[in-house]
Amino acid sequence: MVIITLQRDKCIGCNYCVEQAPEHWRMSKKDGKTVLLHSQEKKGFHVLRSADHHIFEANQRAANACPVKIIAVKKTDK
Repeated sequence: MVIITLQRDKCIGCNYCVEQAPEHWRMSKKDGKTVLLHSQEKKGFHVLRSADHHIFEANQRAANACPVKIIAVKKTDK
């Protein structure tokens, strides 16, 4: 299981996550902040859980590229 977490309120709209993993990230035309596609929002955190381990690497690059460090990516055995 791959779990991606985004603190969207802190996004500065740099677009680096979209450049690294365009299949999972988009920039909102409404407010200029990033959107984690297919995620669920709870208390300001947007979370995507996926059984596809192939998405880990690209999203880890997105997290590493984020200048404000609001993206977390982790892999679990579940």
